[in-house]
Amino acid sequence: MVAKAKTQTRNGNGDQTGRMLRLGEACRILCIHGNTLRRWSEQGMINAYRVGPRGDRRFRLEDVNALLAEEIRFNSEDYRKVK
Repeated sequence: MVAKAKTQTRNGNGDQTGRMLRLGEACRILCIHGNTLRRWSEQGMINAYRVGPRGDRRFRLEDVNALLAEEIRFNSEDYRKVK
């Protein structure tokens, strides 16, 4: 499952800085609460990038997809152990 997100740009010239997701977007992809994603970023499970004067978190789409793939792999291994 690969998620799509809007490309964020640093300036109006269209220079691509990478696919970045807001907290809520990343949470919807991972099916988790915002506090969980904040905690995971503080624990170093996923990198969060601070932007703007408020220091809002942004997450790279590639990092979110990698974490999602890891969760799917982990859960499928647990499922096989139960059978």
